[in-house]
Amino acid sequence: MRRRASLITTTFLLLLFSGSQLHAAPKYLFKIASLAPAGSVWIEQFDNFAKEVAEMTGGEVGFRVYPGGVMGDDQSMYRKMRVGQLHGGGFTMTGIATVVPDFRVLSIPFFFESYAEVDAVTTGLIPAFKERFHEKGLEFIAMTEVGFIYAMSTKPIATVADLKNSKNWSPSGDPISEAYFSVLDISPVQLSIPDVLTSLQSGLVETVYNSLYGSIILQWFTKARYIADVPYGYAYGVFALDAAMFAKLPATHRQAIETAAQTHFPVLLEKTRESNSDSRRVLATRGAEFLKIDKGTLDILREKSELAVQTLMPGSFSKAIYDQLIALRQQFRDKTTAEPAN
Repeated sequence: MRRRASLITTTFLLLLFSGSQLHAAPKYLFKIASLAPAGSVWIEQFDNFAKEVAEMTGGEVGFRVYPGGVMGDDQSMYRKMRVGQLHGGGFTMTGIATVVPDFRVLSIPFFFESYAEVDAVTTGLIPAFKERFHEKGLEFIAMTEVGFIYAMSTKPIATVADLKNSKNWSPSGDPISEAYFSVLDISPVQLSIPDVLTSLQSGLVETVYNSLYGSIILQWFTKARYIADVPYGYAYGVFALDAAMFAKLPATHRQAIETAAQTHFPVLLEKTRESNSDSRRVLATRGAEFLKIDKGTLDILREKSELAVQTLMPGSFSKAIYDQLIALRQQFRDKTTAEPAN
C-alpha cells in the first residue's frame, strides 16, 4: 500500500510539474498595444500570428495585447515603449510618423489608383522604412493596412465647395492633411481617432475620413452616412517592436517572429481588403449613400494634392523618399501600360 501510495504521489507530482511547465509564463514577453478594437480582423489575425510564434519558440516568446486604445493613442503607446511599459505596438501611419517622418509618405491624398499600385510601391519602399525605423530604436516587423479611405459626412458632399462648407476632421499631428486642407483653404478640426465619434455626435465635425470597414468598426457610419465614392487616400500602419528587446532574443526566436509575420500579415492584408469590400454592401443596406464625384472635381483635388506636397519637403518627409515613391509608381504604371491586354 505504501509503495502504491508513493507511486500515486510521484505520478501526481510529475503531472503537476509538467502542467506548470506547459503553462509557464513566456521567457520573453512582449506587451503590445493597438488602437484596433478587440474582435476586429486586425486583432484576430494578430492572435493567430502570436500563437504560431509561441509554437515555433516552444512557448518562450509570448505577446500580451492591449487593444482598443486602452494604452492611449500612438504617441502615448510610443512614450510607454520608451519607459519599458510596452514593448511594441500596431501603429497608424499618422501616429508613428511623428517618430519616423518618412513613413507618412504613402498617405498623400489622391496618390494611388489601385491596390496593385499600392502593393508594388510599398514593396519597393519597405527596405528604406526598415532602416528609418531602426534608426529610432524600432524593429519594423510588418506593414498593416486600413485600406483606401473615403470622405464621409453628415450631409452630401460632391464638390470642392461642399467640402469647404463642411466642418472637416484632421488627425492630430498629421502635417499631410494639414497641408492639403491649407491649399484647399479649409481649417480642419484636429482630433485623435478616439475622439472622432463623439465629435460627430455633437456636430463638432461633419466630414471624417476612414476606410469602409473602419467606419463600421468605429461606428462612425452611424452619423456620417454620405460617402464620396472615390478614394481620398490610403491608410496603413506598422507592427513594430522595441529594437533593443528584439535584439536580445536568440537568433532562432527572431527568425520565428519574422517567419510568422511573413505568413500571417499578408493574410491580414487579404482579410482587411475583403472586409472593406464586404463593408460596402453592409453600409448600403444600412442606409449609406455613395455619392459620385465628377472628373472636374477630381482633377482639382489631385492638382491641390501635388501643390501641397511641395510644401511638405523636407520637413514632413524627405525628398529622397518622395523621389523613390514617384519612381516606383512610375515603374509600375509603365510596366502596366507595356503589358499586352489579355
